Amino acid sequence: MFEDLRTLSLLDWLENDLLLTIDDFQPASSDASFRRYFRVTTPEGQMVVMDAPPDKENIPAFIKAATLLASAGVKSPMIFQQNLEDGFLLLEDFGSQPFLDMVAKAVDPNPLYHLAMDSLFALQTRTDPETSGLPGYDEALLKRELGIFTDWFAGQLLDADLPAKLTEKVESLLVASALAQPAVCVHRDYHSRNLMLVDGGTLGVLDFQDAVVGPITYDLVSLLRDCYVTWPQGQVGQWLAQYYQRLQATGLVSCGLPQFSRWFDLMGLQRHLKAIGIFSRLHLRDGKSAYLHDIPRTLAYVLAVTGQYPELAEFDQVVREGLRPAYGRFLQTLGDHV
Repeated sequence: MFEDLRTLSLLDWLENDLLLTIDDFQPASSDASFRRYFRVTTPEGQMVVMDAPPDKENIPAFIKAATLLASAGVKSPMIFQQNLEDGFLLLEDFGSQPFLDMVAKAVDPNPLYHLAMDSLFALQTRTDPETSGLPGYDEALLKRELGIFTDWFAGQLLDADLPAKLTEKVESLLVASALAQPAVCVHRDYHSRNLMLVDGGTLGVLDFQDAVVGPITYDLVSLLRDCYVTWPQGQVGQWLAQYYQRLQATGLVSCGLPQFSRWFDLMGLQRHLKAIGIFSRLHLRDGKSAYLHDIPRTLAYVLAVTGQYPELAEFDQVVREGLRPAYGRFLQTLGDHV
C-alpha cells in the first residue's frame, strides 16, 4: 500500500529509530503544500506523523511557530519527536473534528467563531512581534504574493493580459494599506481548514509554519472571509466590530472602526487575489484541481470589495466583465473532470 520511498523511510524511522509498535498506519490528510500527514496507532495511543521534504518545506519554521503559539496559550500540536534531516515530525493527534465541518452543521456558529477569535486574540496580545523571531510581512513579500494572481490566474490559467499600470495602481493601494496597520504576529493561514475542535471544546491550530510579523487584520479576514465557507455580510460585520472593540480596549489599535474596516477590506482583497492565484497554480503545476471550485467564492469576495471602493472601479470592471466570465468559460471546458 505504501510503496514510495519517503513513506518507507518514515516507517523505518518510527519502528527502528523510535522503537514504536505500529498497530495501524493510515493517511490522515494532505494539504496545498508538499506536506503529508499520517495517523499512527500504537499501544500507547494515536499520534500524527508529518512528512515534509526538507528541500521543499521549512521544518525549523514549523517548530519555531509551534513554540511561539504554545507560549501564547494557543493550542498547537505537541512535538514528540523530530527528524530534521529527513523531514519527519511525530505530533500530537488533534482528532477528526475540523472547524469547517463543525460550523457547517452548527445551528448557531457564534460560539465557534468566538472560540476562534479568542485564540487569535491570544496570539496577537500574548506575543511580542519584536522578539518573536518571525520574518516581516514586508513590501517585497506583499508584492510577490499579488504577482501570483497576475501570473497564475490571469496569465497562465486564463491567458489574459492585465494592464501593467492598473496592476501597479492596485498593488500600491493594497501594499500601502497593509503596511499602515499595527504589526502583530500573524498565523497567515488562519481559516476553517486549519482549525480543529479538540476534546469537544478546545480549539487546536494547525498549519502555522508560514507565520510572520504583519498587518493586524490579516488573520481576522482569513477567518471571517474564509475561502471555504461564506457568512452573510451582516454577520461578518458584527464579528468584525466585536473583535475591533477588544483590540481597541487593549490599545493595539487606536483608529476608528471605519478605518479598521477599510484595512480589513483591503487586506482581504490582497489575500483573496493571492489565494485565487495559488488555487490556479495548484491545478496547473501540482495537479490538485479540487481547489478550482473555491475560486468562484473567492472571486465573489474580491468583487464585493472592488465594487465598494471608487479607487478600485477600473480593476472591478476588469475582473467583473473580463476575468470572471473567462473563468466561467474555463470551468465549462473542464466539465466533470474537476
